[in-house]
Amino acid sequence: MEIEVDFNKTAQENADAYYKKSKKMLIKIEGAKKAIKELERQLNAVESDKNKEQLLASKKFKIIVKKEWYENFHWFFTSFGNLVIGGKDASQNELINSRYFEDNDIFFHANIFGASLVILKNGVLSNKNEKEEVAQFAGSYSSAWKEGLSSIDVYSVKRNQVSKSTSKGSLGKGSFLISGEREWYNVSLSLVALMVNQSDIKKFNIIPKISFDRLLEKPKNYAIINIGNDEKSVAAKKIAKFFDIDINEVMQQLPNGGCKVSLSIKQNV
Repeated sequence: MEIEVDFNKTAQENADAYYKKSKKMLIKIEGAKKAIKELERQLNAVESDKNKEQLLASKKFKIIVKKEWYENFHWFFTSFGNLVIGGKDASQNELINSRYFEDNDIFFHANIFGASLVILKNGVLSNKNEKEEVAQFAGSYSSAWKEGLSSIDVYSVKRNQVSKSTSKGSLGKGSFLISGEREWYNVSLSLVALMVNQSDIKKFNIIPKISFDRLLEKPKNYAIINIGNDEKSVAAKKIAKFFDIDINEVMQQLPNGGCKVSLSIKQNV
């Protein structure tokens, strides 16, 4: 450390000068400390505001989960693990028939005008129990629900029994020619809404009541859907609130017609 000495001053005068300089330095140091603390406070405040902004911004956006192709239709997986799809209208019925109905699949249709074309993938290998699940699904997504029928007959056939052509030409949109023997089922109309695990993602789904009854491990929360007096939009709002999901997602999967929704919550024991 170097010290400058003014030889024109006495030793006492030099000492007094350094004492005054040291006091000034101490004041500056204290001021610097205060400035650093204030700067740190401002930085923390900025960081806090940034976090708040990020939090607020995150609430403005939805997490978009990629849809599987079959989620454009009515769909579920049977208790045996096979995919089932059904058309939501005549155009979708046509699309399923032309693009997704393969030789190993089974065709299901309620015996009433105005019904979803329902396909059980790999259905030729299915047993009676699995077919009953699909039949209830097909019956519930038919005009029988809107008409308030408690049950309906549903039939199933193979791929080679379904055609769009007749001797007079091609049939209109949503119409199909069925040939040969049919397998018949009489089913009640009842569905269950629940959240299902799909590739570690929870997705809303509506399945036939028969399938739900066969689940070995039932979900904590679910909603039983039967024919009732509530309008579709009212039932959808109730279900959407229960599962904390978008009401449009529910509307797209509910059958057309009045509903009665029974909400069930398992209590922790």
